[in-house]
Amino acid sequence: MAARGNYCTVDNKGIITDRRAGRISTERNIALCKKLDGMEIDGIKVFAMPVKEHRFSVIFRGKGLVDKILDSDPQKEGLNPLDAVATDKSAESTAKIVNKFIQKAKEILKTEHPANMILLRGFSKMVNLPKFQDVYKLTPACIALYPMYRGLAKLCGMEILKAGDTIETEFETLKQNFSKHDFFYMHIKQTDSSGEDGDFARKVKVIERVDKSIPVLTSLSPDVIIITGDHSTPAVHAAHSWHPVPVLLYSKKCRFDKVERFSEIDCISGGLGHINARDIMPLALSNAGKLLKYGA
Repeated sequence: MAARGNYCTVDNKGIITDRRAGRISTERNIALCKKLDGMEIDGIKVFAMPVKEHRFSVIFRGKGLVDKILDSDPQKEGLNPLDAVATDKSAESTAKIVNKFIQKAKEILKTEHPANMILLRGFSKMVNLPKFQDVYKLTPACIALYPMYRGLAKLCGMEILKAGDTIETEFETLKQNFSKHDFFYMHIKQTDSSGEDGDFARKVKVIERVDKSIPVLTSLSPDVIIITGDHSTPAVHAAHSWHPVPVLLYSKKCRFDKVERFSEIDCISGGLGHINARDIMPLALSNAGKLLKYGA
C-alpha cells in the first residue's frame, strides 16, 4: 500500500504552520527520507521514498493491508495533523500501523526545521489501469519534470522521455522526439506551485516562459494541439479550486471561434462550451482524423 506525503512544519503545540515546510530542497528531502526509511511496524515493512521538494511517498509492504483509510493531512494550516482513520473495519489494523509510523516520524523529525512533521494522503494499493496504447491506439510519450506525473504516465503505458530540468528543455525534448511518437503529454508544474504559494507575479512569469516556447511547438506542425490544466490554482486562493479550467483545441479541421485570448474569462465564450475532461480525447482523435466515424 502506498501513500503520498508532505513534509510540513508544526509549532510547539503541534499546529501546522506550513503544509509544505517551506518547499524544502529535494536534497534535504532525500536526507530526511533516509531517516524514515526501513522501519518495521507490526510485521509491516515501511519505505520512505523522496519525490521532489517537500513531497515524498511511503510504501507499506506486508500481509493484510487494506487501503480504506482517510488522510492525515487536513489540507489546511492552523490545524493539528489528523489521525489516519479506517473507513471500514477491515482497515482498522492497517490504520493503527499507519498511525504508529506517523508517531515514529514525528519523534525522528522533532529537532528538524522547517520539516518537523509529516502529512499523508491518498492511501491506495496498486490499481490496474488500462494502457493508453490499448484505449486510443496511439504511441504516447510523456515530457514532465515532476516525478509524480512521470509515474502516472508510466502506469498508463507512456514512454517517459528525459526532459532536462527547465520549461525550455521540455520543449526541446519534444522537438527532438517528435518523429518517434504520435501523442505527447507535456506537463508544466510551476504554474500550480506558484498558485499554491499565492505568488501571482511568479505564476505570470512561468506562463510567459511557456508562451515564448510555443513557436517550438507550432513549428513542428502537429495535427492537434490542446492546452489546458488538470485543475485551477488561483493565486488569490493559494490552493486548488473548483473553477473550470480553460481549454484550447487547435487543428486544421476545427471550426475557429471568435476568442482571441487564452484566459479563464475569455474561454467562457469559446466555441467548445463547458465540456467534461473525458470529452477531450474523442475531440482530439476526431480532429486528427484518427476515428473511423464520430458518433453513431
